[in-house]
Amino acid sequence: MFEKEYDVIVVGGGHAGSEAAAAAANMGSKTLLITMNLQNIAQMSCNPAMGGIAKGQIVREIDALGGYSGIVSDNSAIQFKMLNKSKGPAMWSPRVQSDRMRFAEEWRMMLENTKNLDFYQEMVSGISTENGKVVGVRTSLGLEVKGKSVILTNGTFLNGLIHIGEKQFGGGRAGERAATGITKDLLDLGFESGRMKTGTPPRVDGRSLDFSKMIVQPGDIDPQKFSYLDSTKPLVNQRDCHMSYTSERVHELLKEGFDRSPMFNGSIKSIGPRYCPSIEDKINRFADKDRHQLFVEPEGWNTVEYYINGFSTSLPEDVQFRALKECAGFENVKFFRPGYAIEYDYFPPTQLQHTLETKLVEGLYFAGQINGTTGYEEAASQGLMAGINAHLKVMEKDAFTLKRNEAYIGVLIDDLITKGTEEPYRMFTSRAEYRTLLRQDNADFRLTPKGFEIGLASEERLRKMETKEKNSAAFVKFIKETSVSHTEINPILESKDSATVHQSDKMFKVFSRPEITMNDMQKVEAVSEYIQENKLNFEELQQAEIQVKYAGYIEKEKNNADKLNRLEGIRIPKNFDYTKLKSLSYEAREKLKAVQPATVSQASRISGVSPNDISVMLVYMGR
Repeated sequence: MFEKEYDVIVVGGGHAGSEAAAAAANMGSKTLLITMNLQNIAQMSCNPAMGGIAKGQIVREIDALGGYSGIVSDNSAIQFKMLNKSKGPAMWSPRVQSDRMRFAEEWRMMLENTKNLDFYQEMVSGISTENGKVVGVRTSLGLEVKGKSVILTNGTFLNGLIHIGEKQFGGGRAGERAATGITKDLLDLGFESGRMKTGTPPRVDGRSLDFSKMIVQPGDIDPQKFSYLDSTKPLVNQRDCHMSYTSERVHELLKEGFDRSPMFNGSIKSIGPRYCPSIEDKINRFADKDRHQLFVEPEGWNTVEYYINGFSTSLPEDVQFRALKECAGFENVKFFRPGYAIEYDYFPPTQLQHTLETKLVEGLYFAGQINGTTGYEEAASQGLMAGINAHLKVMEKDAFTLKRNEAYIGVLIDDLITKGTEEPYRMFTSRAEYRTLLRQDNADFRLTPKGFEIGLASEERLRKMETKEKNSAAFVKFIKETSVSHTEINPILESKDSATVHQSDKMFKVFSRPEITMNDMQKVEAVSEYIQENKLNFEELQQAEIQVKYAGYIEKEKNNADKLNRLEGIRIPKNFDYTKLKSLSYEAREKLKAVQPATVSQASRISGVSPNDISVMLVYMGR
């Protein structure tokens, strides 16, 4: 039934598995994607949206490297928003509301049109290994499939248990069974596992809602898009979202069900996502708040199904229904399905290398929620990196990793393998110490050359990026070298309540002022002529504006990153014996022994390892 031996076997067809399979196949590996239901490839199990704060940067990074998530998001979008526009560009985060059915269909079609990729629908029940190396997988029908590498992207399916009030039943998500067998195999191999929890809100019938009682949440007037390629287009028409609120009456009704809540009666023992709490958790933790926001999000262009963002819950279905009816606009609400919580197995990511290959079993990779993360974007980026590295290992090429100053993906993976996580990990801009360098607008500059070099990003991507880089750099040079007269610039400055100048000055100095925008700059005749003659597009103008306004901040972060990267160059020998270093603290010895960092820089980021411990290591290594 199968190839004699696959280069890469991907287990699970969610966001991580889809990106992993696409990356490995596009780079030339003979790849097999095995999933329990081929109709649900890249299913949006929770909210119908991609991107958001820090997450949007990740989607752009995936796209810049040659992944599919940005393209699929653009082709299935129903609304686009650039979040945090009132803040600096390091915080700007793109987000799309997606058509759930189109999103999954678009992924399926793109994967089916990917060379070197086979599909099979069945549950994988075990991992086959020989002499500490993975050799394939076993299925629930007893089939053995041989593979040189295996990527596990099981999401919430490993021994998944769904909770609705006092009711419990096995499942990986609503309507789908849990996956069994893999956890036992991994434990027998010596892996440590744990349990995590996540949840989802009710889905309701939009025909039963009164939107006139809600606040309209439209998309951007001039929507952008995720992918850097010209093959996707910005939205022309968009669907509105809406906002409502809970109330004290809603909270009272919810509290009536707390004694039957699995979160409070001891049924759920695992930890849920801190930054996406259930509604019962919110009213319990924030008792001083008399209301909470609810975002009413359409599931697609034509469906009447709506997702109630902010009302994630595992309370009994009757309690959910009675409480939601008390929210403005929901008086006659009809449920498509109640919200629920789900517990599942995960494996602490300190058991992985930077490539996402496990330390215990050669050729075995973990990506997505199996590593303790939450979110489509976090999962997809891990899948992409695992797919790339599984291919490179099979082809006996150098591994591909990203540093913390190169990508949010680098921050994500470094955080996971050095610090681990005991609660679902979600990316935020605050987690990245070099976020001024890691903007959504320059992901192609940072990563497309790297993607092209390893054989994933296309030449079309590279040439487009080079043109953008060349044109924006030339425009910045023009601004630095060209002067503007005070008679021409002062009316513009006065209109923005900015201090006027008394003589001609370089444009760079004037345009560096925070209140002066690109639109203001184009009122200067020389600038307007330059833009028209060189046919600069929106992305090139935006890039130039950021380079002018934030030049000092960008240079400072580059210098800081260079200092850190010097420690990245100091490698720690494999299986280094930390017991030799008697001056290390006991905690540092234990943590270093467990994590086995590859470099001194990575060691410095491990919780419990102090600057003094790093000094001891540097002295021992002759530094």
